[in-house]
Amino acid sequence: MTSYTPAEPLAIEAEGLVKVFGEQRAVDGVSLAVPRGAVYGVLGPNGAGKTTTIRMLATLLRPDGGSARIFGRDVLTEPTAVRSLIGVTGQYASVDEKLTATENLVIFSRLLGLSKSDARRKSAELLEEFGLTEAAAKPLENFSGGMRRRLDLAASLIARPPLLFLDEPTTGLDPRTRSQMWDTIRRLVREGSTVMLTTQYLDEADQLADRIAVIDRGKVIADGTSNELKASVGLSALQLTLTDRDRIDEARILVSEFLSRAEGKIVDATISPEAGRITAPLPDPSITTDILIRLRENDIRVDEINVAKPSLDEVFFALTGHAAEDDTDTEESAA
Repeated sequence: MTSYTPAEPLAIEAEGLVKVFGEQRAVDGVSLAVPRGAVYGVLGPNGAGKTTTIRMLATLLRPDGGSARIFGRDVLTEPTAVRSLIGVTGQYASVDEKLTATENLVIFSRLLGLSKSDARRKSAELLEEFGLTEAAAKPLENFSGGMRRRLDLAASLIARPPLLFLDEPTTGLDPRTRSQMWDTIRRLVREGSTVMLTTQYLDEADQLADRIAVIDRGKVIADGTSNELKASVGLSALQLTLTDRDRIDEARILVSEFLSRAEGKIVDATISPEAGRITAPLPDPSITTDILIRLRENDIRVDEINVAKPSLDEVFFALTGHAAEDDTDTEESAA
């Protein structure tokens, strides 16, 4: 008889999670499937239900409905086991401002069961890893926002949990520090961690996430890779900037006729005379070369070409009817 070994459980498997605060359903039937070793982005505006969902998955809030498992462990019946598998980094540094960076990390390490010597060794390693060694003896009240966020992430890694919940970890950071945090997240995943990342920043989800769930008003309204989500709302756009702007009308007609034949229906390219640019919907990026050959055969020179997919901003607006940065009543106020 052939033995059967079941597949490894998902890092996160949630089915129909519900959380109600008074008359507000902050989370309204959220289902998620997060594979191991990936960055899973949860995208949505303030009040969408992102933070409340993470708090339920991390055993910090009890769901009012549905179920969830972390690496196969039930968040309701096995909360202690779940907590041993996760690290949580919130939107605000969970540290004492009057203590130094070293003192904060040592306290966290001791609470996790490390000896005094191991706690100091681990703290020194993390401070070096996150570029905070020179600030190790400074009280946190003298730290910048970026330094506090890095220290908070360092604290969540003391036990090197296999699953990290990062709840808007780069909110309010300058571009350079955000980029550093992105590099850290990528490195953690390369080393085997799974990351669930909530964010309002569409470019952050686009840069980091292997898969993205879009949440709005407590519901998952879309799920897929960045490319899948973009493809779901529209075609790519071809943009051509001409050398000779006087021939832009002639070029527009050629491009429109070519695309119409390729599509089997009328396709109209648009023009921006001031910029000397033509923009047209592109059903298949592979035909771009054929369009360029057709223009060259008519001695129309192209200075610049760009094939642009819909942005995640456009995806979010198409799915929800409003921009990702639009605020509703926040989850925290509901809690």
